[in-house]
Amino acid sequence: MKATFTLALAALTLAAAPAFAAGKSCDELKTEIAAKLDAKQVTGYVLEIVDADKAGDAKVVGSCEGGAKKITYSRK
Repeated sequence: MKATFTLALAALTLAAAPAFAAGKSCDELKTEIAAKLDAKQVTGYVLEIVDADKAGDAKVVGSCEGGAKKITYSRK
């Protein structure tokens, strides 16, 4: 199960790259990532928009505002 989840998260990370290139807002990108996680029946997660330098060791699943912000994923 963990391998499947990790694979799904990696796919979402790659899927977020074109959205970033298209110039979507952070909120719009966060909503799209959440929809993809929900479609894969992933539960118990939190997505947060943080300054790029505040992401720390968190799992980054998206980037927005020209790389100034990151969308991080964590389990509840």
